Amino acid sequence: MSSPAIIEEIMAAFARRGDMAYGERVNLQEHMLQTAYFAEQDGADDLLIAAAVLHDYGHFVHDLGEDIADHGVDGRHEEIGAEALAPYFRPEVIEPIRLHVAAKRYLCAVDADYLAEVTPASLQSLALQGGPFSPAEARAFEQNPFFERAIRLRRYDEAGKVPEMPTPPLEHYRPYLEKGLR
Repeated sequence: MSSPAIIEEIMAAFARRGDMAYGERVNLQEHMLQTAYFAEQDGADDLLIAAAVLHDYGHFVHDLGEDIADHGVDGRHEEIGAEALAPYFRPEVIEPIRLHVAAKRYLCAVDADYLAEVTPASLQSLALQGGPFSPAEARAFEQNPFFERAIRLRRYDEAGKVPEMPTPPLEHYRPYLEKGLR
């Protein structure tokens, strides 16, 4: 698949699977668009906004169902999504996607205010994802060159769970996705 064709595949995946539930009070499309909206409103750069649009793309790729956490399964959506998109997008887009679960584990370990705001569904998946980082894991994560971008993405991710919140349509984010292509 060519780089421009991946944009069309992403649009089609949103159309096919965007209404998937994943334990929150919004569906995946609403969540991903809200995450991108918060990134855009915060003045994030184009590549981080592209990462925000795509951060849960792995849920569209795996065939494990909508309620996998209820069955004690971690779908590793961050890895699946990053691997599916890596041939087409720059590292500045892919690495925050790959690291957004690690960023949750980090923030839950070091920021009590963040932990207090995590939704029940996110806490459920946190347990399956390994729980909060240990102090050594947290220090190691801080050394990752994409640490700051992953933390910013995670904060947008956690905010993007507001029922019935209006956002721009997916098409609004196409230019960000195009800028993120290799």
